[in-house]
Amino acid sequence: MKEVKNRRRGATRISAKHQITIPVDALRAAGLRIGDRVVARSDGAGRVVLEREHDVLADFAGTMTGTYTANELDDLRGEWA
Repeated sequence: MKEVKNRRRGATRISAKHQITIPVDALRAAGLRIGDRVVARSDGAGRVVLEREHDVLADFAGTMTGTYTANELDDLRGEWA
């Protein structure tokens, strides 16, 4: 019979490559999903906080609609040729 590793639920270990596996329950509770970019920062001795990376470009994408008329930019580029 295969021996089961002795682990506490929710606990993990730091690997030789400084990697960890974050328990799925913690990820779900934080609202994090596969592919999310996170930033790690220290919050005192023995404490690391992961926060979803703030995407500044996403905040402004699409906010300039209606600024230019249809084909206006193409017409301006045509003047340079």
